[in-house]
Amino acid sequence: MSQHNAVLLLGSNIGDQKKNLETAFERITDQNILILSKSKFLYSEPVEFVSSNNFCNIALRIETDLSPIQLLKILKKIEKSMGRSVDSGNTRSYSDRVIDIDIVSYGNLIFFCNRLEIPHHRHLYEREFSRLLLDSLFLNRT
Repeated sequence: MSQHNAVLLLGSNIGDQKKNLETAFERITDQNILILSKSKFLYSEPVEFVSSNNFCNIALRIETDLSPIQLLKILKKIEKSMGRSVDSGNTRSYSDRVIDIDIVSYGNLIFFCNRLEIPHHRHLYEREFSRLLLDSLFLNRT
């Protein structure tokens, strides 16, 4: 199978946010997904809903042999295993969450279905915190 580079954005605003993100990194690598680089951690206010809990966010550049849908299924399984009960992608209703993992890009692929949009338009063009994370990922690799 061929390898593909993808970019993920992760966020957490419940509990020990950095520990939640680190747990997600471990579970991602447990699925034979290679983390090539990480952005800096960035704290941000919630977007599209009101909460007193700020998010800790990070961007990852990964390498995988999974298809976009296979990758999505694994990431949703990780979210669920970490305690995420509501998928805002299905409900379009946002709330506090232990973990959120979004696929922002997958190589040069353009892909749209009811469960997945690649590239992820809001993270690439509308959300300031996402742009800062992506800049950090590609310009200031840590």
